[in-house]
Amino acid sequence: MSDLAQRFADAQARIKPVTGLGNDVLLELYALYKQGTAGDVAGSRPGMLDVKGRAKYDAWAKQKGTSQDAAMEAYIALVGKHAK
Repeated sequence: MSDLAQRFADAQARIKPVTGLGNDVLLELYALYKQGTAGDVAGSRPGMLDVKGRAKYDAWAKQKGTSQDAAMEAYIALVGKHAK
């Protein structure tokens, strides 16, 4: 496992038990995680009635074009701000 992948996995483990994060932070973490693991968003945007799915899709779509390595680095940095 590369150093970046290991730090990414460690950041995931550090943020999992943290509670009380706002929706904006949670959506950003989700988007960076998905971009870092799966790349650019694919598929169609969820319908209007799927508010949560639509918000997650939109957050991920904002990361479009970000490399997977850059998304992992941003995820690690964001976790560093919120997980002590």
